[in-house]
Amino acid sequence: MKAQTPCSWAPVDDVLYRAYHDEEWGVPEYDDRQLFEKLVLDGFQAGLSWRTILYKRESFRCAFDQFCPQKIADYGEAEVKRLLQDRSIIRSELKIRATIGNARCYLNIMEAGTGAFSNYLWGFVNGSPIDEPIECYKEHPVQSVESETLAKDLKSKGFKFCGPVISYAFMQAVGMVNGHEIGCPRRREVRELARHL
Repeated sequence: MKAQTPCSWAPVDDVLYRAYHDEEWGVPEYDDRQLFEKLVLDGFQAGLSWRTILYKRESFRCAFDQFCPQKIADYGEAEVKRLLQDRSIIRSELKIRATIGNARCYLNIMEAGTGAFSNYLWGFVNGSPIDEPIECYKEHPVQSVESETLAKDLKSKGFKFCGPVISYAFMQAVGMVNGHEIGCPRRREVRELARHL
């Protein structure tokens, strides 16, 4: 039997990035606020590497009030100016303003009640993770029918920086798609964490 090894993209010499693979990536996420945070961070990743975002994540959390949508939705020009001067994050005015707008869109969805954002997102995979059997991460598609549908619907609700490629990366990160390589031990582990709504 072939020995299981972590996904080939998981670096051995980068402790933070490896921990992200081993403990977080692909784990089914159902918490509304956590899902919002991950969607925002994937939006900030546009045009950049995930490693860049990962190494700035704690700074992002501090700068954006721990990604509390209720607080972010109330941001005005003073907060935008503050964020544009914060060298510890990605200082893109378009992405900063999109985050504020996305927080307001999130709150609109949450009017349906607790769990509304999670139920909304997971509805695009019928409440159960899509199993993506691949040998190597290079085989991953960059988007899917589901990510295209999700991106289109998010856009219709006013969200920005959430196109089909970003949405697909997000879906993998939060476990809506199990993208761990076939030989990776995390593949089975994250599968067993799924709730099947």
